Amino acid sequence: MDSPYVKVNPYGSSPLSALVTFKTTDAVKVTYTVVGKSDQTSITNTVNGGYTKTHQVPVVGLYADYANTVKITTTTKTGTTKTKTLKLTTSALPKYIKYATITTKNVKKSKMNIGKNKLTIINRTTKQPFAIDADGNVRWYDTNYSQHTIEQWSNGHIMILSKKDIDSDVYNDLIETDYLGRVYKEYSFANKTSSTDGGKETTVIHHDLVELPNHNLLATVSDGSKYKEDTMVEVSHKTGKIVKVIDMKKLLPKSMWAKYQKGSDGKVDWLHQNAVDYDKNDKSIVISSRNQDMIMKLDYKTDHIKWIYSGKKKSTWPKAYRKYLLTPAKGTTVTGGQHGLYLLNNGGNNSANSENFILYDNNIAVTNGNKQTSGKYSQAVQYHVNQKKMTIKQTWAYGKSLGKTNFTSVIGYAEKQSNGNVLIDFGYKNGGQESNIIEVTKSGEQVFNATMKNAAAKAYAYRAYRMPFYDSAYKFDATKS
Repeated sequence: MDSPYVKVNPYGSSPLSALVTFKTTDAVKVTYTVVGKSDQTSITNTVNGGYTKTHQVPVVGLYADYANTVKITTTTKTGTTKTKTLKLTTSALPKYIKYATITTKNVKKSKMNIGKNKLTIINRTTKQPFAIDADGNVRWYDTNYSQHTIEQWSNGHIMILSKKDIDSDVYNDLIETDYLGRVYKEYSFANKTSSTDGGKETTVIHHDLVELPNHNLLATVSDGSKYKEDTMVEVSHKTGKIVKVIDMKKLLPKSMWAKYQKGSDGKVDWLHQNAVDYDKNDKSIVISSRNQDMIMKLDYKTDHIKWIYSGKKKSTWPKAYRKYLLTPAKGTTVTGGQHGLYLLNNGGNNSANSENFILYDNNIAVTNGNKQTSGKYSQAVQYHVNQKKMTIKQTWAYGKSLGKTNFTSVIGYAEKQSNGNVLIDFGYKNGGQESNIIEVTKSGEQVFNATMKNAAAKAYAYRAYRMPFYDSAYKFDATKS
């Protein structure tokens, strides 16, 4: 431990990370701390793997362009500790992050859900993804450009949709990596089915990706026809082959898609599926359709519809579909152009007859939204669904009080925190000029408010996640594939 090997940015794509290796005479466990610049901004992790004599320490959470203080502490089984202090110097931020200026206000760190190692990931629509601490300082970024897709996997790795060449217009390279930048697996997709929501850049996995219980990935894609963003594929994590296809045109009434108007790209974006989540409670999936102002649930094995919630009048649905429509309780809002639907009480002993969902309601009436409130505000909303009684009830919301200032016509996300707070990404604020990320308590008290000035076209925050750096399931070993 006296003379450890230290490599900043060990894999060339994560400049604010480092790998520290050393050996000890006694078997010890290792903890490190990247010392923060202010209270509650230090990042502390204990290396998974127990007591050993050979050590590989994956350090994350360094500051850019700074001589970082990193303290590495070893502890023997009898409790004897020894600490080594290192100075790790990093380079400056790249321009598309440097000029994405972050300002913060209403910060109450003691009430935030940050723990000892959590940062807020800014998952952008283009350019490099990055993460900030409670002060708004960048503490991680990946040099690979990404679009829409950054997902935490059960093994502690992350999935990033990128492109091999930053000058390319197509995002079709899905990599399984970690916060050190090590790539474990790569899925390269043909670009024949890529689509765009505006601009030159296109993407194969257009909005969302979820890990299934068998560790395969379920992705939202287009099928290559004149219709776009209305198909899902399950991809084997072992072979990379497609093992299941769900075409929403086969499940919903033809009247919803056959005569839907083409966009400027000549494609028919009748569904615009922007979220999918797997429901372990009854082996189903829930999806969000922006352009139908609709959320729904499907049995994953049979593709049979379980329920639908939409502002579309019951009388306008074909009779065969009416039995699937949820009945809203009084005061329950109709979604409009919503994003980021996912299930909160997922798995364990939870029942499909009592489920809680959260989403970001843009509140823009695309086809079936509420035209009276459309455009006046956007909000995070939590719903309770009783599948047995086929009812839905709004149980919490935040954003209406912010009014039109925080209305976003597109994108956005809401993430429930372990302490009950909700992190909300008003991603397209001021017409996409900035993104506003707010953490609020259950009572609506703001405890974190960060505004990012968008540094390039479409480089706004598609989603914001509060993530541990690193996850408890993560084990690093450079000697194993």
